[in-house]
Formats: sequence, C-alpha cells, structure tokens
Amino acid sequence: MLEELRITGLGVIDDTTLRLTSGMNVITGETGAGKTMVVTGLGLLFGGRADAGRVRADPGRAVVEGRLRLRGTLGDVVRTRIADAGGETDEDGSLLLSRTVTAEGRSRAHVGGRSMPVSTLSELGEQVLAVHGQSDQLRLLRPSEQRSALDRFAGPEHEKLLDGYREAFARWRRVVDDLADRRRNARQRSQEADLLKLGLDEITRVDPQPNEDEELRAEVQRLEHAEGLRVAAALAAQALAGGVEAADDTPDATTLLGTARRTLEGQAGVDARLGELALRIEEAATLVGDVSSELSAYLGELDADPARLEAIYERRAALRALTRKYADDIDGVIAWAENAKTRLAELDTSDELLEELDRERQRLAVTVGELAGRLTAARREAAERFSEAVSVELAGLAMPHARVEVAVITRTPGRGEPSVTVDGQELAAGPDGADEVELRLLAHPGAPSLPLQKGASGGELSRVMLAIEVVFAGAGGPPTLVFDEVDSGVGGTAAVEIGRRLARLARTHQVLVVTHLPQVAAFADRHLVVAKDTGGAITTSGVRIVEETERARELSRMLAGLPDSDLGIAHAEELLAVAGREKHG
Repeated sequence: MLEELRITGLGVIDDTTLRLTSGMNVITGETGAGKTMVVTGLGLLFGGRADAGRVRADPGRAVVEGRLRLRGTLGDVVRTRIADAGGETDEDGSLLLSRTVTAEGRSRAHVGGRSMPVSTLSELGEQVLAVHGQSDQLRLLRPSEQRSALDRFAGPEHEKLLDGYREAFARWRRVVDDLADRRRNARQRSQEADLLKLGLDEITRVDPQPNEDEELRAEVQRLEHAEGLRVAAALAAQALAGGVEAADDTPDATTLLGTARRTLEGQAGVDARLGELALRIEEAATLVGDVSSELSAYLGELDADPARLEAIYERRAALRALTRKYADDIDGVIAWAENAKTRLAELDTSDELLEELDRERQRLAVTVGELAGRLTAARREAAERFSEAVSVELAGLAMPHARVEVAVITRTPGRGEPSVTVDGQELAAGPDGADEVELRLLAHPGAPSLPLQKGASGGELSRVMLAIEVVFAGAGGPPTLVFDEVDSGVGGTAAVEIGRRLARLARTHQVLVVTHLPQVAAFADRHLVVAKDTGGAITTSGVRIVEETERARELSRMLAGLPDSDLGIAHAEELLAVAGREKHG
C-alpha cells in the first residue's frame, strides 16, 4: 500500500504530506482547494504525463515523493524488479519513489534511491495502483476498452487463452504477409538473390579465415625484417651467454647470478634483508634462463623464406579484393557472407517453398479460427457473469430495475480485412479475436437496450460506472484503488450506497476517494481535508487529517456549507454513526 505521499510546488499546493492508512482514505475540501492536485500528484508519481503548466513559479519545480510498502507475491516481484534496476528498499522494507518536474518541462524519476527512467514508475504503477475517474469513465465507453475490461474480468485462464490466440494470429499474419510478398516481388527477389550468390561464390573461393588479414600482416613484417630480427636475437643471446667477446671460460649471466645469490645467502643469517635479496636474484636467474631458451628457439624458427613471402603477398591481395567490396576487414566479410546466406533463404521463391508456406498459412488459419471460437464462447460466458454482478451492484445504488448487458458481437469481414472460419462462418479476425464488445443499459423493464452513453443520464452513468469499477476491483487487480469524484451527479440514498460499497472494497484494498459527498466521506477510515490558505500574497493549499469533532464540522460544511451549524453538525454525527454501524456491523 501507499503509506505516505508528499507533494511540493504543484498547482495550489506549496508543500504538504498525506499520511495514508490501509483502509478507506477520503479526501475532501472546497471547490478549488486543490483536491485534483492530489490525484495529479499520484499520477506523476506513477509515471503519468508531466504538465509543466502545473508547476509553481516558485520554486520552479514540482516534486512528488511516495513511500510504498508491498507484501506477498507482488512485493517480491516488485523488489526483484527494482533490485535488478539497481534500486533498493529501506531497512524497514518500504520503497521510496520520487518524481521531479521543472517549469521548463524536464522530468526525472528516482526509485529506491537510484535515478531511473519514468517508464519504470509507469511499470510499477500498473502493478500497484488503479485510478478510476471521470476520464476513465469516458475511456470505458469506447468498445475496445470495453472488450479489454471484459477480458480482465474473465480471469487468468481466459487471459492465457487470449495470449495463445494473439500468438497464433501474429504467426498466421506473418506467414500470410511473407507468402504474398514472395509472390508479388518474385522478380526483384530473384535479382537480389543472384547478386548475393555471386558475392558468396567469390568469398567461398577465397575462403577467408577469422582475423586472417591481421595474422598475415604480422607474418609479413617478420619475413620482411628477418635479417634484422636474427641479428638482434643473436646479440641478445650472446650477451646472456657471457658477452660479445666471451672466451670459453667466461661465465654466462645465469652463472654470475648464481654466484651473487650464494654470496648473499651466506650472510642471510646475519641480516635477513640479504636473504630477501638472494631470493629476488634467484627469481631473476630463472627468468634469464627462460629468456635465453626462448631466444634459442626463436633463432631456430626464424627463416627468410622468399617463396612464403610471395605466397602471403598474393593471399593478402585476394583478401583486400574482398574487403574493398564487402566490409572493412575480413571478420566483416565473413559476417557479410553469413547474413547473405540468411537473406538468400528469405528470398527463396521456389515452387516448393511457396507450396509449403501456403500449407502453413492454411494450417494456422484453422488454428486461429478454433481459438477465436473458444475466445468468443469464453467472452459470452464471462459477459453473463459480469452482467449479473453489475446489475446486483446497481440494485444497491438505487437503480433496482436497471440491468447492464454485455453484448459480444462477431463481425463479417469487410473488403481486404483478415478473416477466418469460425464454426463454419467467415468472420473478421483481429489481434484480439473475432468479437466486438458493447456494454448496454436497460434502464427499466420494457426499456430498449441501448449503449451506455445513449441509455444513461449523467447521474445514472456515474452509478453504472461505479458499479462496473466495484465489480472489476472485486475480481482482483492492483492493491491500491483511487476514485476521483466518480460520485458526480449522485446524491441521497445512492450516495450512501456508494460510500457503503467503497468501504466494502476497503476491506481488501487500500482505497483513496476524492469526493464532494458527505455520505461517502462518512465511511472513511481516515479523513483528509484539503484547505486553502489565502492569508499571503499567493493562495496555497495544504492537507490535514480531521478526527472527532473536526470531522463532524467538515461533514456539516459539505452538507450545508455551514461548518458551525448545530443542525448541520447533528446531521453529520448521525451520518458518522450510520456509517460506523455499517462498517462494523
């Protein structure tokens, strides 16, 4: 859950901190006090679009910080994801998040003490938070969103079926497009294939080896300077053997080092430092012996071979011919050849391949049709459950005779539109199946079944949407739910029912509600008030927790605009008592 939210420099909010609880948190305040900025701040914290116009001129940047505490499987998944990105949780297990937006529009995000892309906050937000507001209601009026909503409601097994369909659909379309392209561009493909084959034939004849050009360059240098290399190696070997003019009895370097070591060892008992130096001389003697042996071997291998040198010149010329045409070096030429082989397979327009692709296309079309049929059946089954659940919620929201229906409609294909056969019928198929989904409202028995946006008034639409959101939330989803004035246009008994349902959600979720209804606010486990301060030159707002008598005064203000009215306070206390009995009954 979200334990704490701090907002600075955003809209009318200068600097305020919201301390939240695990149950139902209600945020109220007068119009224009800044309630919306709280929701805006939440959106920013979880990766929402940054609007520089909302940043206060002083201090010139808005900062939203949050403390998140996650438990169970979701907590383990989030902690692992953040740890992989370099962040870490606090010692108490909580995770700190931060988002900064400047007046110039620049944005930065921090998670677990590390700077991260804003997309990380978005990814986190999808897992832990769901915001339901009037804009979300409008979003849910779109058919594509209604289909997605029904798929989420249907459950994890349905989503696995949908994933399987999408994978099969994508493979089918790739094969269809590939086959069409090979047939349509057969001539161009054949010409490109001929050019690639010529290049591959040339490279195959030369048969370059990895890093061969560099190895030959080094060998040429040795052969071209063989005499100078021999003289240098011979002089060095001779010097180690006793000097350029050494006689038969002249000691070599190894013998001299041995004498020095033994001399120092004789005095090591008197001074340990001489013993240490003796060990170092022994190491030097070993190294000199190794070098002397390697010089002898080098001289034995070194040979001026004009025939070999000429062969290398010819080989390097052949390699240079390849690097002029295909790549900067031989490794690049080899890579070009590998890519050319892959591309040749892609360019194949032989009858055998076209027939094989056509068989694959037909096989995948059958698979997609079967999965589309299963998907339609699963959606219709889920639609029945969803319709029943929403209608039950509507009965409790003072719409006892209303019913929401979910129509799952299959479509016949239009001109040029992909299609598959489902149960013997040709249907249009898309990435999400062969269905369209539409939510419809029957306002009362005998009323026509109409799309939501046409069949509901403003107040009814708010209640319908809230019923839908309650059903969605009950089906799982993120642990924190935010409701931003979804009770607009509602009052009376329906308002109490809205409060009751949000309180019921708060038993299994952390719920944040921005509301103007006292009937809803009365159900809060924690009541926060956004209040304006007009005492200075600039209007600012802050958030504070209200309890006991303060809470009754706030509800009285919401009821009648009179926080000190005895009658209003009495009414508020009655509301609180009713809500308390409902919550604990």
